[in-house]
Amino acid sequence: MSKKHRYLILVAGGRGLRMGASVPKQFLLIAGRPLIFHTIDKFLDYDPAIELIIVLPEKNTTEWEAMCSRYGFTHDHDIIQGGRERYNSVSRGLSLIRQESLVAVHDAVRPLVSRETIERCFSRAEKDGTAVPFISPAESVREIITGDINHSIPRDKVALIQTPQIFRSDILLTSYARVYDPGFTDDASVVEDAGYEINLVEGNRENIKITTAEDLLIAETLLA
Repeated sequence: MSKKHRYLILVAGGRGLRMGASVPKQFLLIAGRPLIFHTIDKFLDYDPAIELIIVLPEKNTTEWEAMCSRYGFTHDHDIIQGGRERYNSVSRGLSLIRQESLVAVHDAVRPLVSRETIERCFSRAEKDGTAVPFISPAESVREIITGDINHSIPRDKVALIQTPQIFRSDILLTSYARVYDPGFTDDASVVEDAGYEINLVEGNRENIKITTAEDLLIAETLLA
């Protein structure tokens, strides 16, 4: 069976308010280059032919073009303006899908995703239509019922979800045709709400989402 065409929708529409920086966190320098370029590298190393769709805040388009020139990023890609919510940003990225394919949706601020995680997700999505990476929690887990009422949950019953989340294009397009719900926290929640089964795939623990200054230090160390 021939492999399906591949797209990467890179969600880079956040402002990074928790980082406290003057530029979006995906543009912060790490190991000498903007963080977003490290993330893109991981996917191009895996598949140089992957079609790249980058979802950016509208006001940062000019800054993106300047960074591409400064750091010599010449790979073909499409740019589209992000929306108010992540759901809207992904939906806009999906408008550029031009053929039946596998579509990976990945957070631009996860530069430490491993090649093995990317490969496992594409392989499972090719076979079963959906693939979402996860890791098991290292700490004990408790569910808060209400106020001070809570109880312990076995760690093997909890999955911490990562990206890339990869789906057949028809599944993702059908799912994102639905009306937005605040409960849609990631692509898997949208696809699940549309009635599709979510297949969990082993992720990698280093694949953290860069959200705070401490996360940036960890990523700098690992990428250096």
